[in-house]
Amino acid sequence: MPGPLTLGEIASRLGGRVAGDARTLIRQVASLENAGAGEIAFLTSAKHKAKLAATQAAAVIVSAEAEKLTARPRIVCDDPYAYYARVSQIFNPRTLQEPGVHPSAVVAPGARLGARVSIGPGCVVGAGASIGDDSCLYPRVVVYPGCSIGARCILQAGAVIGSDGFGNARYEGRWIKIPQLGSVRIGDDVEIGANTTVDRGHLGDTVIEEGARLDNQIQVGHNTRIGAHTAIAGCVGIAGSADIGRHCTIGGAAMIHGHIRIADHVHVSAGTLISRSLSKPGTYTGFYPFDEHEAWRRNAAQLRRLGKAKSKGKKNG
Repeated sequence: MPGPLTLGEIASRLGGRVAGDARTLIRQVASLENAGAGEIAFLTSAKHKAKLAATQAAAVIVSAEAEKLTARPRIVCDDPYAYYARVSQIFNPRTLQEPGVHPSAVVAPGARLGARVSIGPGCVVGAGASIGDDSCLYPRVVVYPGCSIGARCILQAGAVIGSDGFGNARYEGRWIKIPQLGSVRIGDDVEIGANTTVDRGHLGDTVIEEGARLDNQIQVGHNTRIGAHTAIAGCVGIAGSADIGRHCTIGGAAMIHGHIRIADHVHVSAGTLISRSLSKPGTYTGFYPFDEHEAWRRNAAQLRRLGKAKSKGKKNG
């Protein structure tokens, strides 16, 4: 584990302003409640000022607004939580598998692996797939033929990239499988969580742009596009051909209908069903009990009219 480093040395690497003794030694990060000698904690909200007052941390990371709440040695910065994350990276370097292909993994002829790629136990990489420099596939990841993964990507255990999308046509009471002819294209610096599934496109490709973060057990339907630096929490289901913008966040267990467009900088609350396109940035939240379809539509329409009538009454009042 690296270190120790002084507050001054940390600030020289990451920026920020040191207040108090810049020679204070830091060995690790910790929470305000549990920090002790040699550890640095952080404060993100003034509502935790009692914890700040009681902390035994050697130093703290605070915003300029909160600087006067403590006399402890501190680093003052614009975003204490992001700064903490960067400090934590210094003291806790990411532990990756050793570069190379594990003997139990299967890499098909014609697959292209970049420099320093790590392919863990039980992984399968299909023919024509490509994996960029410094990417890591943890145990039992499957990358289907023809899929491409960018540089510095992390695929956690059990992730499946390029499985068939859910494409079927109904004919005379039976289902006819529609061949899924597209692929999956994943940009640089993407992380995909354990047991998350990204389906290949039907005709075009499923695309996950650079810097996106996908949590565990997410379903990404065929021909979906996920914009750069969007973060999606666990158990989200995304139907086929959804187009999700950049810098969005989607809370756990949210559901996204297919063939809709979500603008950049949209934030979807946990458990929310997004059933129509969202053209404006902002936070969207919604939950409604299920019912027979026609009854549900009538009730939803009545609630909408009630809300409009209430707003109109306030204006007239």
